[in-house]
Amino acid sequence: MATRLKRRTVVFVGGGLTAALAARQLTARGIDALVLERGADRSQAAEAKLPTQRDELRWGVHGGLFQDWAIQTYSLRHATDETALPIRRPEAFLPGEGMGGAANHWNGQTWRWAEYDPVLRTRLEDRYGKKAIPAEMAIQDWGVTYAELEPYHDLFEKLFGISGKAGNLRGKIQDGGNPFEAPRQNEYPQRPLPITEAGLIFSEAAEKLGHRPFPMAAANSPEAYTNPDGMQLGQCQFCGHCERFICEANAKGSPEVLLYPMLLQRPNFELRLRTHVLGVDYDHQARRVTGVRYLDLVTGQEFEQPADIVVLSSFTMSNTKFLLMAGIGTPYDPKTGHGVVGRNFCHQTMFGTNVYFKNRWTNPFLASGASQTVIDEFNGDNFDHSGLGFLGGGYIYANVTNGRPIATHPVPPGTPPWGSKWKQATADWYAHSFNIYVHGSWYPHRDNYLDLDPTYVDAYGQPLLRLTFDVRDNERRMSEHLAGKVNEIARATGADIAPPSAPRQAPYDSRVYQTTHVTGGTIMGSDPRTSVVSPHLQHWDAENLFVVGASTYPFNAGYNPTGPLGAMALKLGDDLGDYIKRPRQL
Repeated sequence: MATRLKRRTVVFVGGGLTAALAARQLTARGIDALVLERGADRSQAAEAKLPTQRDELRWGVHGGLFQDWAIQTYSLRHATDETALPIRRPEAFLPGEGMGGAANHWNGQTWRWAEYDPVLRTRLEDRYGKKAIPAEMAIQDWGVTYAELEPYHDLFEKLFGISGKAGNLRGKIQDGGNPFEAPRQNEYPQRPLPITEAGLIFSEAAEKLGHRPFPMAAANSPEAYTNPDGMQLGQCQFCGHCERFICEANAKGSPEVLLYPMLLQRPNFELRLRTHVLGVDYDHQARRVTGVRYLDLVTGQEFEQPADIVVLSSFTMSNTKFLLMAGIGTPYDPKTGHGVVGRNFCHQTMFGTNVYFKNRWTNPFLASGASQTVIDEFNGDNFDHSGLGFLGGGYIYANVTNGRPIATHPVPPGTPPWGSKWKQATADWYAHSFNIYVHGSWYPHRDNYLDLDPTYVDAYGQPLLRLTFDVRDNERRMSEHLAGKVNEIARATGADIAPPSAPRQAPYDSRVYQTTHVTGGTIMGSDPRTSVVSPHLQHWDAENLFVVGASTYPFNAGYNPTGPLGAMALKLGDDLGDYIKRPRQL
């Protein structure tokens, strides 16, 4: 028998980045907020302190900061006529666990998406005609514009001390920044990170080809920084332990550094750790949620937490699973194309090549998560797609984030996978190589979706979330085209060895890391027939239920998703405040 607790105003399911940002806005207005998080507070634990913070085997290889796959995993199949099987050791994407979630072990690469991305379908139809979008590609507009999100982008960048160089300041293109950037009202809060040796080589090659390279915007702080809330960042040490790690120098913009310590000082905020939410309670007749049920992982006791408002703020997969288990909204059916929950699941299209130099030192261990140099000419719709047979694209960059000894051992093609020749090649090329990569879009396909597995369950006896997912023609063709651009840049570097880039091919492999940028499943839009939540992130079938996170993206752009996530979470906090004043469909 579950113990019923005192009703709370707003209950967040998942204690990551989006919950903290929305709670910041709410609690500043005196509104009560409770966050339920299944993990622990890691900010003062071994993973955040030397020397254990540098344990690559524990955190980088064994994934000590990630979701425990022995308790909860996913199943995967590539087509509806296949039988899905549980993914025993997922590596393709890495959900976080603990206060701050995946935004603690991220790299800090921070983008605003293109001005046209929130209205992408309109943009593509206007430029190429309606027939240019394949019937199986369910791209749709968000229902909110970049102009509406811009002030929240600006606030997020100030809160997280983002470093970079503006490329479009109030409509005027700026030297040294991204010329394709959406217009911003203000410069970045901090100057760009120093350019690495790999970045210098990449820039010289890109400029030879007529491209305009620029430093990536970063949540890695180039100097000590104090944000508008008085929270502080240290100076980045370029230690090469960003992705998969907590920053021991507090130099990476993370929720456990910048948001939760401040929130925990507010009397109307509460964070309950080690609480695994089992489900959302939904009154089908009233079309309202009444609260959530959770398991206290310390005592094993089950609780019922009533709430005026519930916000699903967990990882992409979990947001979708909660709705499917509660029967809130119509599950997507790929055969008919009807239904909304689970549709438009996307990942990121990643590929590239390594370049090798006998007489240039790249020293990959001197890096931060976002100390990268980029060109944006081939991202999204920044170039003409007429006659190419695909839509979308990606940014191309000198991708150096670390030189950790277990995972980093670049060797040229033809090198044996082990033995004395492999050892010699590793010694020869370790400090003389870097990769040139594409961080590519992934657009929705009718047959890529999420649902509940009919066979397999997790440690709590609940069905696994099933991925029906594969690399489809659009992403394959896009990667073939951009692989050619990578090869041009690789050759222009003057590298002694520049192997050709291999484009992405089917089948989708869950054992190979791509990014943690999985999107869709609870997508946003202005039409309830094709979206789960409204442009205000309010569920169409439950007025007092909101969903925030990458699960609301109708597609995945070539950019990292964190920037718009931050903006939309801050906007949600303000929207929730307005809803509480006068409950209604916003």
